[in-house]
Amino acid sequence: MKKEPVHTLSWNEFLKVEMRVGTVLEAKINEKVRKPAYVLRIDFGERGILKSSAQITELYQPEDLIGRQVIAVVNFPAKQIANIKSECLVLGTIGEGVAVTLIGPEQPVENGLRIA
Repeated sequence: MKKEPVHTLSWNEFLKVEMRVGTVLEAKINEKVRKPAYVLRIDFGERGILKSSAQITELYQPEDLIGRQVIAVVNFPAKQIANIKSECLVLGTIGEGVAVTLIGPEQPVENGLRIA
């Protein structure tokens, strides 16, 4: 297995990354992108509802994502991806090929809680 280079972050750099828990309200296929992706609307509680374009089509169907809690970085600048403005980055592990397994809390928690 190939080792990836490691960049060491300071504690202050890590604290700048705002990861929060949110619940997927809507998931639909984004037909305008080159690589298969879903458009997700995610409720982050007091942080609001944000959209994300997520390349998670290999392991998930849209109907399986509704109500699922995920973890996302919510303080990146919005990025235009085809026809949507992606406002957060949903986190997951990258397995064989490009199969992404989502990361989420083990137990239901309040939307918007920060990951520390």
